[in-house]
Amino acid sequence: MVTDMFALPDAVAVVTGAGRGIGAASAIALAEAGADVVISARTADQLDEVAGKIEALGRRAVVVAADLSDVDAVTSLAHTAAERFGRLDVVVNNVGGTLPNTFLTTTPDFLEEAFHFNVTTAHALTVAAVPHMLAGGGGSVVNISSVMGRLAGRGFLAYGTAKAALTHYTHLAATDLAPRIRVNSIDVGSVHTSALDVVARDEKIRTSMEQATPLRRLGKPEEVAAAVLFLASRASGYTTGSVLRVDGGIGAPNLDFKLPDL
Repeated sequence: MVTDMFALPDAVAVVTGAGRGIGAASAIALAEAGADVVISARTADQLDEVAGKIEALGRRAVVVAADLSDVDAVTSLAHTAAERFGRLDVVVNNVGGTLPNTFLTTTPDFLEEAFHFNVTTAHALTVAAVPHMLAGGGGSVVNISSVMGRLAGRGFLAYGTAKAALTHYTHLAATDLAPRIRVNSIDVGSVHTSALDVVARDEKIRTSMEQATPLRRLGKPEEVAAAVLFLASRASGYTTGSVLRVDGGIGAPNLDFKLPDL
C-alpha cells in the first residue's frame, strides 16, 4: 500500500529545536510513524513533555538539553543516536531563527551569528550523521528553511540571507551525498508557534497576515510535521535536493514591520 511508504518502523531520528513548535510536532510525527527519536533544545522541561508524548506512542525518546548554537553540542546528537539506538536514519535540522533587524543595525557579527545558527549548525549535525547513516544503508536529512530565503521584505536581511544559504546548502549537500543519503528542505511560511505569538496575539496584525496569505490563515506545526514525515520516509524516496513549500501560497511577506525609508 502507498500509505505504508510513510512508515518508519524502528528507524532512528534526531530532531533539533524539538522542545516546542515545528520541532516538537515533527518529533512526535516521526514517532507516530515508528521511529525512536533523539530530541534536543535548550529547555529540559519542554523536551521532557515531548518525550512523554513519544513514549506514550510506544517509541523511545532520548532528551538532550543543550545550547545548539554550540557546534560540539549539535554534533554530539548524531553520536548519541548511534550509541543509544544503534543507528541513525533521519536528521531534522529545525533549530534556527534570527530576530528581525533594520539594515543599519544588522552588524557583521549579527549576520555571522544568523548564518552560524541556521546553516553551520545544520552542517555540523549532518556531517556527524553521515557515517552512521551510511553504515545503516542510507538516510534522509530534512532542513527547515523559510519563505524568507526567497522573498524580500524589510527587517529580514540576516534571517533571509541565512535561510537562502540553507536552501542552497540543501541543493549542494544533496548532490554530494547522493545516492545513499537524500537531502531536502521545507520553505516554511507563517506558522502559529510560540515564536509567532508576539505578533499573532495582536488581532489586527494576525488578521492582516491572514488576509495576505492565499489560504487566509496561519499554518499549524502539524502541517509542517506532515511534510517532514513525507521527506523522511520512503514516500519521498525519489526526491532529493528539493524544496517543499509549506507556506499557505504566499508570494510576498505577509508580515510588514513598517520600517521607514532611510
